[in-house]
Amino acid sequence: MLQGTGSDVGKSVLVAGLCRIARRRGIPVAPFKPQNMSNNAAACAQRGEIGRAQALQARAAGIAPTTDMNPVLLKPEGDRRAQLVVNGAVVESAEAAGYMARRGSLLPDVLAAFERLRARHGLIIVEGAGSPAEVNLRRGDIANMGFARAADVPVILVGDIDRGGVIASLVGTKAVIDAGDAAMIAGFAINRFRGDPALFDDGVRFIEDRCGWRCFGVVPWLRSARALPAEDAVVLDHAAAGRDGIVIAVPMLSRISNFDDLDPLRAEADVDVRFIPPGRPIPREADAIILAGTKSTLTDIAMMRAEGWDHDILAAYRTGAHIVGLCGGFQMLGTRVTDPDGRDGTGGTADALGLLAMETAMSGAKIVRPVSGRTTAHGDALTGYEIHTGRSSGPALSNPFCVLNDGTQDGAFAAEGRIIGTYLHGVFASDAFRARWLSGMREGRVSALDYEAGVDRALDMLADGLEAALDIDALFALAR
Repeated sequence: MLQGTGSDVGKSVLVAGLCRIARRRGIPVAPFKPQNMSNNAAACAQRGEIGRAQALQARAAGIAPTTDMNPVLLKPEGDRRAQLVVNGAVVESAEAAGYMARRGSLLPDVLAAFERLRARHGLIIVEGAGSPAEVNLRRGDIANMGFARAADVPVILVGDIDRGGVIASLVGTKAVIDAGDAAMIAGFAINRFRGDPALFDDGVRFIEDRCGWRCFGVVPWLRSARALPAEDAVVLDHAAAGRDGIVIAVPMLSRISNFDDLDPLRAEADVDVRFIPPGRPIPREADAIILAGTKSTLTDIAMMRAEGWDHDILAAYRTGAHIVGLCGGFQMLGTRVTDPDGRDGTGGTADALGLLAMETAMSGAKIVRPVSGRTTAHGDALTGYEIHTGRSSGPALSNPFCVLNDGTQDGAFAAEGRIIGTYLHGVFASDAFRARWLSGMREGRVSALDYEAGVDRALDMLADGLEAALDIDALFALAR
């Protein structure tokens, strides 16, 4: 199990790399994360959802994602409220204090999922959440040491040297956790080192002497990790391409979800994807504006209006920009959204952008499924997934964006393709559609990018980097 000295120390990427290494060594491996908090979710074949990071780790392992890989998923709906997903299915929306008080009751579900994975795979690589040093959260913990001790899983503690204070964070963790938890830690690893690792030899010895743990390696800053989908919205704070070419603006909605939908566009050499933070207008030079998914459509409609982005979007459309809405962003392109029971976070009714003649009502069971199909305009193949609450209806849907392989229609296609709305996540990973859509903004443009192959290359490069930096044999020998 990899635990971190804090959030965003690179645990998800390290687990993915270790899964790819195990796969290349012929070890049947699977990832596992007991509890995840993220609005980036993936649909599994059995109609359940898990964190996107675990889906990427499963891909690295060469297996299909299942709900057993992430039995507890929390999807924030507000600062103090989240949707609780257990074994892939929505259970309820819970206040943070209430969930924290009873999360320990979910440990049997977590352990049962873990045991099902263990029965099918020779090696399980577990990812913790947050940090075991958050001792105020230790009671009832199912994400870090609470799970490690219940399942008897040895722990490697990961520290991020790039953020500074890595010696203090590792030594400090040993100082604040109790002896039983500390006994689970078999060693540590340093992540994201820039420069000559030998310069940190004295630091490694200091940590080993103070903690009594061995170092399993110092991982350099691996550029291959930048080509992999990110799990946490914190990365959007640093997302700026700054390249010449096609400019695509993405408003950073307060409940933005599945923003890795934009990764294939960011991988294009001549595309500048700009995530627009609150307090800044959408740039007038934008060739396209994409409204990404959101965990709470009504909340983000209110934010969009408060920021004045609704005026920016409508003005951009009138002056020739392309507008795309994905999932919740698709709902925001219609005339009205209603959610009387607060199924999608905030309850109520709101007027939307009015670019598509349709209304959305948050009703019925949540739809979670992988899908494939073809665009209606040109027959380009699409592969993606649906995760949404709400049903849309109206004249705009009579000209759908695509037809799925089961015969159902999805989305809307209007203004000769300058407006596209769809419930499908992942459509931009389909190379033919992405290339055609971009060529609509730059006539004659040709793309040679094979996005999915690029992700697999990045996973292999990540594995190569970890093989060189870590004592993999000793790490895998810890498994019991």
